[in-house]
Amino acid sequence: MMLAETSLSIWGWGSLVIVLFLIKFGPFVIFYIFCFVSGGFVVTFLFGKTSSEKYLEQCEHSFLPPTSFGITKCIDEMKQESKSIKIDRRLTGAYIIDEPLQQVIQFSLRDYVQYWYYTLSDDESFLHEIRKTLQNALIKFSTRSKEIDWLPYFATRLVDDFGTHLRIFRKAQQRITEKDDKMKAEDLVDTFFEVEVEMEKEVCRDLVCTSPKDEEGFLRDLCEVLLYLLLPPGDFQNKIMRYFVREIIARGILLPLINQLSDPDYINQYVIWMIRDSVCSYEAFMNIIKLSDNIGELEAVRDKAAEELQYLRSLDTAGDDINNIKNQINSLLFVKKVCDSRILRLQTGKEIDTVKLAVKCGKLCTVPLDNILVHNIALQFFMDYMQQVGGQAHLFFWMTVEGYRVTAQQQLAVLSSPKKDGRHQTTQTKDLLRTAAVGVYDQYLSEKASPRVNIDDALVAKLAEKLSHEDPTPEIFDEVQKKVYELMLRDEKFYPSFKQHVLYVRMLAELDMLKDPSFRGSDDGEGESFNGSPTGSINLSLDDLSNVTSDEFIQLRACISDTGVCNDHGKTYALYAITVRRRTPNGEEAWKTYRRYSDFHDFHMRITEQFENLASILKLPGKKTFNNMDREFLEKRKKDLNAYLQLLLTPEMMKASPALAHCVYDFLENKAYSKGKGDFARKMDTFVNPLRNSMRNVSNAVKSFPDSLTEGMTKMSDNMGKISERLGQDIKQSFFKESPLMQKTYVDPEHSRVGAQLEDIVDDTIPLRIMLLLMDEVFDLKERNQWLRRNIKNLLQQLIRAMHGDTLNKKIVDHVDWMTSPEQVADAVKRFRDAFWPNGILAEAVPRRDKAIRMRTRIAGKTKLLGIMPDELKHILGAETTRKGILRVFEMFQHTQLNKRMVYVFLEGFLETLFPMYKFCELFNKLHSRSKQMQRYKHRLQSTQAPSLQKR
Repeated sequence: MMLAETSLSIWGWGSLVIVLFLIKFGPFVIFYIFCFVSGGFVVTFLFGKTSSEKYLEQCEHSFLPPTSFGITKCIDEMKQESKSIKIDRRLTGAYIIDEPLQQVIQFSLRDYVQYWYYTLSDDESFLHEIRKTLQNALIKFSTRSKEIDWLPYFATRLVDDFGTHLRIFRKAQQRITEKDDKMKAEDLVDTFFEVEVEMEKEVCRDLVCTSPKDEEGFLRDLCEVLLYLLLPPGDFQNKIMRYFVREIIARGILLPLINQLSDPDYINQYVIWMIRDSVCSYEAFMNIIKLSDNIGELEAVRDKAAEELQYLRSLDTAGDDINNIKNQINSLLFVKKVCDSRILRLQTGKEIDTVKLAVKCGKLCTVPLDNILVHNIALQFFMDYMQQVGGQAHLFFWMTVEGYRVTAQQQLAVLSSPKKDGRHQTTQTKDLLRTAAVGVYDQYLSEKASPRVNIDDALVAKLAEKLSHEDPTPEIFDEVQKKVYELMLRDEKFYPSFKQHVLYVRMLAELDMLKDPSFRGSDDGEGESFNGSPTGSINLSLDDLSNVTSDEFIQLRACISDTGVCNDHGKTYALYAITVRRRTPNGEEAWKTYRRYSDFHDFHMRITEQFENLASILKLPGKKTFNNMDREFLEKRKKDLNAYLQLLLTPEMMKASPALAHCVYDFLENKAYSKGKGDFARKMDTFVNPLRNSMRNVSNAVKSFPDSLTEGMTKMSDNMGKISERLGQDIKQSFFKESPLMQKTYVDPEHSRVGAQLEDIVDDTIPLRIMLLLMDEVFDLKERNQWLRRNIKNLLQQLIRAMHGDTLNKKIVDHVDWMTSPEQVADAVKRFRDAFWPNGILAEAVPRRDKAIRMRTRIAGKTKLLGIMPDELKHILGAETTRKGILRVFEMFQHTQLNKRMVYVFLEGFLETLFPMYKFCELFNKLHSRSKQMQRYKHRLQSTQAPSLQKR
């Protein structure tokens, strides 16, 4: 109300003022006001115009210099048409390499520079200069590569880098296991680089491998150095050009390439492709499933099995196909069940220690002491046990006597033929053998021996009498050795207790005799005997033998008519159909019987055991190393087994061994074959017989040595007297695990690079060096006693010499030359081009494959690797050691950061070999100097050294 009254009063007074103004001055007063204001504006405008004109007149003589004539000329030249640019396409001097290289350069410029440069300018000269700079770098690089001998890099440096990488990974795994922690990928990576800095001492690559930003910075710095070495000074000083080239090489070529080579899934696919010809065996697949500790892998396999089951159950089939489908369904159900069981154990943490479980069960197969003493792996575990119970002296003595016997037999056999001055040589040899025999006696049986073999004093006195008055013979220790053997066999604390020890169970695991139910012993605790008669005797009764005459067996004929692969409860094996015909007075009988290869093997063992003369005549085809079930292999084995049967059924063979006919008829009869030998016996035959055969071959080789060996006996006289002492000391030292297969006395092998031990290899052959390095690291032989490791080294040396080591060396040299030949380099460039630019178009980023597919690829890769492992390697190293070694190598490649570390190590070694005159090693140490692990290591080192300095 108050506001309204105030508003009305204002309008009232305002209107009154206007009316009074108009009455006083009249209506023309508004026109006068308008004219006055307009005149003011006009006067102001005219004054401003006059002042501006005067100022412009003053600015006509400016202080700026005149326009340069060069700018005008430069503009005119730029407007002219550009001349055509000629490119010299020669790079390496080899057309087959230059052509794909030029395409790589062209594609790189097109996809990394031209697409944005043409939006700024149409001038081609800048692109030409970049191309010219790249070509100059490649020409210099090619020239330098031709001057380098690449053999040391491929044969030594590359193997050293890989072996060291594997050693670091193994130590990292061991360190995590010692902490009783569940292994995580992050913990493993951190521990890996912690071990790396402890081993390398001066460098650690953790930042480059774990930080993308630091990785890009490292590649830029490295490319900067390479351009400095490869480009002319003028081109290198051009910063803009240098930066462009650096980014193209670092981010456009090297970084994508390193990422691809470091991808675990890419490596797994490549491994499968490399061994694509091998067939995945069912046994290897199930072993991988049972050993897998990755739930993702198990779930992927289980889901795929469930998917396949659903598909098979949806099929509408009848007849013969239904049986095949039922077998497949049963196999898939079994796989699914195993996966579920394994997943449950991993999730609940209820892992089963098979060794402890087997010890508690107590029902284990029995490996006779005879076989333990002649098998490398079994003897190693028995050695460890004898050391624990204080019986090592007995085993040492037994082995030393074996060595003495072999040496004495060889030397006497060499000198048995008449030679010039034969009497003198024979006398000298006997003196040397007597000295060696006395050395064995003094070391193990005399009163001063330590430790001393405690046996009957009468036997010892009798042996001393022989050594004093009789000529030494290879059999001089036989009686005492037999007594020692019986002591080890019967004494409760030796062999009987060893069969109940955890080391015995581990020995069975290494011999691959722990998992098969057929290996279990009987209720009385005794397992299947290897030396005794077969469980199912092949000797028929007299009544059975009288039913069929020998003449009728002579008319027996048999051949393998067909072969195929069967799947029984998830187990795949080959089955051979044998067509048998027998002529009788009433006509001809014919039938078919079916046998597996294991049946043939069992039958062969039985008849060669009963008829010893057949062992040198009949040769059963050996087991296939790669366990293939492909058609080509089965056909080959079918032919070999047919030849075996035809030789066995010849009339001459039957007449020579009449009782053999009844054994053959029993094998070929149309009934289920009852194996006389168990699986245990056949496995023992598989790994014992090759050892016995190899010992025979060595003996024959020694006997066939030329006369020069005899002529060199005089030179051996000083050392021959110490044979027994060396044998004993070598065996004693075999217990200690201090030195690796190739140890340097002043280098700690566990905290040094693998290459630090290269110089100690006696046989300077490339194959031996490579094989020893890789076997030592892959299978962790440093954990085994030195006796076994020395035998492995000797075996490899003999193998290489048998394969003509010099020829093998030449093949390796030729292979390196072939790898670095223009054709192979061109092929590598083409593969790089096709991978990054398929059909000339920049490849799109490959989408990451589904996790389930990647997990199944891992399973397939591990199965393939286990499947190609030869049985001979398992017999030398042990099945468990071989399996762990292969799976360790595979697991090492399943971590991207660790793969990157290996790629960068290979790259650094390559550049150090390519530019030996430059200090690339110091350069890399500086580039990696910001490593956090390196800083922590130096801090720990300083903190540990400080107290010692204060004490001084």
